[in-house]
Amino acid sequence: MIALGMGEGEPWSQPPENTLVSLRHAITLFDGIEFDIRITADRQLIVHHDRDVSVPKHLVANKPHWVEEWKHDDLVDLGFLSFSDLLGDTEVQRAWVEEGKMGCIEIKRPHPKAATGGGYLGRKQHNQHVADAMRLAEDLLDEHEVPAENTVFYAFHKGMPASARLSQTKRPWAALIPYIPPYGTRNTQRLQALPQYISMPFKRLVNTHRQQGSSMLPCAVEYFQSSTRRLPFGRPVGLHGSAYQRLNRSREGMPTYVWPTRPEIEHRLLRSGMTALTDNADPALTWLPSGHARWCQPGTRPLTEQQWTLLEQAQEDDHLALLRELEAESPTWHECDHERRDQLVREWKTQWNWPASVEDVLAKSDGATPPWAAPRMIGHRGSGKTSRPVLDIHSM
Repeated sequence: MIALGMGEGEPWSQPPENTLVSLRHAITLFDGIEFDIRITADRQLIVHHDRDVSVPKHLVANKPHWVEEWKHDDLVDLGFLSFSDLLGDTEVQRAWVEEGKMGCIEIKRPHPKAATGGGYLGRKQHNQHVADAMRLAEDLLDEHEVPAENTVFYAFHKGMPASARLSQTKRPWAALIPYIPPYGTRNTQRLQALPQYISMPFKRLVNTHRQQGSSMLPCAVEYFQSSTRRLPFGRPVGLHGSAYQRLNRSREGMPTYVWPTRPEIEHRLLRSGMTALTDNADPALTWLPSGHARWCQPGTRPLTEQQWTLLEQAQEDDHLALLRELEAESPTWHECDHERRDQLVREWKTQWNWPASVEDVLAKSDGATPPWAAPRMIGHRGSGKTSRPVLDIHSM
């Protein structure tokens, strides 16, 4: 699970985001990966976050500005990862298909001025574009036999319910709220998102997702940060005391993915039954700033309450030995016998108000994949967000 040779040998060097080496590392270290896909000009999928091609400017001089106006193979030649190549990688495939790891796939819309962008007001075109991306991705996922329960599609897209219907996807999906448009600078995007956040207290966020038919609740970390959690109208939620009780009552066991989390609150997020998307994938990070030993696979190598108590009692000078001990004695979910699975689900149901019966949860999670609502650690853009350009001159 963890590179428990931490501190031994060469220090880890973070690879560029959304690259194969980044995604391989994260899906091995954590419970899963999050990454971004875009449709190329020749109707294939490329793993890429930004609207413009993220390489040094001189490499794209006199070439299209937007990713969606490039052909797939030309982007691969620059060093970007094909979605098909990601699925074909044996390490990724083993973790994703056989070990129950999760793949969170963020669908990116093109800039409205791009050839396939649909303009600023082209709602039908926007809905169809996201639906097309879901359909293209689902065909490849099915081809590589990735279980539906190991994947979720989401996007900063107001029409996500309509796109899901158009695509006829069989996989879980959700919209990302507050909505961030596919244009403008980072600062102007945040300014546009702020009024939505202020008018969207956590309980309303949950209700909105339920009404839309979302399979899970993507949730901004601002709902749990001391500096921002009181900004939305209504009573705030939190990770301690009465605010934590409100959180549990509001979400009623709905799978909640918090993005992007920070090491300071990572432990408490997991112990609150939520999934943490992290930019911190250094295997040497085994002791968190909150004063807790780090457990990187709470979903696919879950701990019982007794084991969590041991972990929380660890001191910094002895935590590595305890991590090794817990890893040796804790089977992965797909290795657990019925007795351990039953114990885990009963504990989770009690802690986090899961509405389904233990029997129903176990029946739906009889394979390699942990229960849908189980907390996980997910590598954001693989091993974390990196600087721009993503592929610099030294990596070309």
